[in-house]
Amino acid sequence: MMKLILLDNDGVICLSNNWGGRAKKWANFHKDNPDVDFTNRPIDCRFDNFDEKAIKILNEILEETGAEIVVSSDWRYNATLEELGDYYISQGIIKRPIAVTDMFKDLFPREWNAFRFRADLEIERSMEIGHWLKNHPEVTYWVAIDDLNMSVEFLSKNFSHSKDEDKNPGLSNFVLTPKASEGIKQSGIKEKILKFLKDD
Repeated sequence: MMKLILLDNDGVICLSNNWGGRAKKWANFHKDNPDVDFTNRPIDCRFDNFDEKAIKILNEILEETGAEIVVSSDWRYNATLEELGDYYISQGIIKRPIAVTDMFKDLFPREWNAFRFRADLEIERSMEIGHWLKNHPEVTYWVAIDDLNMSVEFLSKNFSHSKDEDKNPGLSNFVLTPKASEGIKQSGIKEKILKFLKDD
């Protein structure tokens, strides 16, 4: 039995009050290390800090359920899995992610050519997550957490072109964090997540 959290970062555990902080971290680092090029900046300078209260909630969920983390955030474009793990630990998360979802343009090149000018980020990410889950049947309980609405209700209404409900886009096990300033610490969010991960 494997339990899994497919985790976005921005708007979930990296909240709007911290957005842009990486620029300040880089400026301070570069002042002391002028020979280091921007493209070679350390992992800490590539990302904004996580919210401490959001991390507390996430850690409580990890402890209560034993779930593993797979990163679905677009932060995976700017770091390796190992680097993301180092950053998660440095920010206080008690578990390193075990994987990242594959990129839409690599999985679905034909669709990517059609979507890339439309910024349909919700459907792209939901398809990335769906592909990852399809290839990992060992996952018995899972939930995707994101500030992009990838629910079946939203995507079926806005993106579906099929009358067949089974072909409609969207994720059944999904929790939306609609407030970028609160993310996962918003009232009621933890309980929604636990509902998908508990086997009782």
